[in-house]
Amino acid sequence: MASLKLGSKSEVFHLSGHTWLCSTGLKPDVMIHVAEQSFHLHKFPLLSRSGYLETLFSKASETTSVAQLHDIPGGPETFLLVANFCYGVRIEVTPENVVSLRCAAEYLQMSENYGDANLIYLTESFLNDHVFVNWEDSIKALEKSCQPKVLPLAEDLHIVSRCIGSLAMKACAEDKTSFFNWPISLSEGTPTTTTTFWNGIQTKATSDNWWFNDVSSFLDLPMYKRFIKTVASRGVKADTIAASVTHYAKRNLPLLGCSRKSGSSSEEGTTYGDDMYYSHEDQRSLLEEIVELLPNEKCVTSTKFLLRLLRTSMVLHASQVTQENLEKKIGEQLDKAALEDLLIPNMGYSADTLYDIDSVQRILDHFMLMFDSSIVEEKQIMGESDPLKSVTKVASLMDGYLAEVASDANLKLSKFQALGALIPEDVRPMDDGIYRAIDIYIKAHPWLTESEREQLCLLMNCKKLSLEACTHAAQNERLPLRVIVQVLFFEQMRLRTSIAGWFFGSDDNNDSSSGALEGHKIGNANMVMHGMRERVYELEKECMSMKQDLDKLVKTKEGRNFFSKIFGLRSKTKTSPCSKGGDLMVPATKN
Repeated sequence: MASLKLGSKSEVFHLSGHTWLCSTGLKPDVMIHVAEQSFHLHKFPLLSRSGYLETLFSKASETTSVAQLHDIPGGPETFLLVANFCYGVRIEVTPENVVSLRCAAEYLQMSENYGDANLIYLTESFLNDHVFVNWEDSIKALEKSCQPKVLPLAEDLHIVSRCIGSLAMKACAEDKTSFFNWPISLSEGTPTTTTTFWNGIQTKATSDNWWFNDVSSFLDLPMYKRFIKTVASRGVKADTIAASVTHYAKRNLPLLGCSRKSGSSSEEGTTYGDDMYYSHEDQRSLLEEIVELLPNEKCVTSTKFLLRLLRTSMVLHASQVTQENLEKKIGEQLDKAALEDLLIPNMGYSADTLYDIDSVQRILDHFMLMFDSSIVEEKQIMGESDPLKSVTKVASLMDGYLAEVASDANLKLSKFQALGALIPEDVRPMDDGIYRAIDIYIKAHPWLTESEREQLCLLMNCKKLSLEACTHAAQNERLPLRVIVQVLFFEQMRLRTSIAGWFFGSDDNNDSSSGALEGHKIGNANMVMHGMRERVYELEKECMSMKQDLDKLVKTKEGRNFFSKIFGLRSKTKTSPCSKGGDLMVPATKN
């Protein structure tokens, strides 16, 4: 850490209670009050260096003069350093006190008009030559500039803006040093950190974004906002800005799981082990500011982090604008989300469901707006190989989400249907996931009427069920009879298509093969096909009979059992090995 030593005399002041006394042996003729402390001094050393004090005491009588300097930047500690400087006593100017000294010198008008090498010149030179060229010293100086009595004058003197500009330039210099081959020397300390000199400016260079922790630890939110906006204006990539904001939020937002040592929490706020108290009002304000700092570019901020912010905003009851902004950002990159992060507990005062379905529906709305026909056509023109890949991932994600929330007895049918209908039918390669969600919902809501169950089953396409799902659906007593008929019919059609393909493939083999061995294989294949044709014929008769009797049967459980006995579903179809308790188990798709 840089320092500047001034003066040569030994200490001449000592404290008695709240009074500083001078031990020069001369009777003091000036009394200056600063906050709770008073200083008994002499006019000559002070007036020879300070234009303000000269003007103040020039009108005073020959007797002891009294002045009130309660608003001097830095308070009693800084004024003691100024007094020592005026008396020629040794003082040390450091990055921690240079800002308050510079502001106090300006306040007292300690310019070159009142002596060579006066305090304004010395402190200004120290700032320019030592503080602004060093990262750590700039951080410390900026931190001290945030003190309430120092900040107004530090702003007027552009000390704050110069510190921020210096830090921003050093943060941006990492990209430039990777391009230009500037001299690099290892700094003392951790071996992973190097000190880099770029255009005479001392920076640090590591494999990671080394400045994240410093600005998160030492800068309060207003200073951090100005810093990160300055960095962004200098062309730093949006993903770097997003990573820094994320780091700052995790460091300083308690309910987000900040890195400070945790303590106690209450409805009003959170107290941490460092005796720092964060009210919910403070946290809400901090969260709203952080959301505004996030870049607008898509996918530069982690979807997981955005969902954590959204959940925290609900806990803190952040503004509607903030929540809408987060939902929009999440919707734009919903294909990057994980199922467990979407399960946001309902924080409303009148919550009737376990999870916040409405928020997820709004997020899905934002996502689907990006995939209308015009956007898909544009992406195809640009040469994207699979423009529907992301929406297919979202469809699988939402099927899993519906399966998770379906067991909530308070989830209304209309809300379940509305969420499921947002995904276009043609984007799902298979409908096993939505079938599983429907089955869970029907099981958790046994009071649904037959008509409501039929409406619910319209969300799935029976043609796109796998063989495993079809087997489960064919013996699922919770499904409406009409749906079971559709499942059997489409499965029969699928079987016919497969047999037809096999038949024509076998004919091609007959034309191209020769020999007794090939003839034997073809004969066996024809026997197998003959047996399959007979099975298809039986299924066709059963399906036709089912269609005729469907409208005659009373829609009761007895009618269903009678219907099952006619076709021998229980005797001819074995229970699917993947089903347990009548539920279809479809593995969740990992994103």
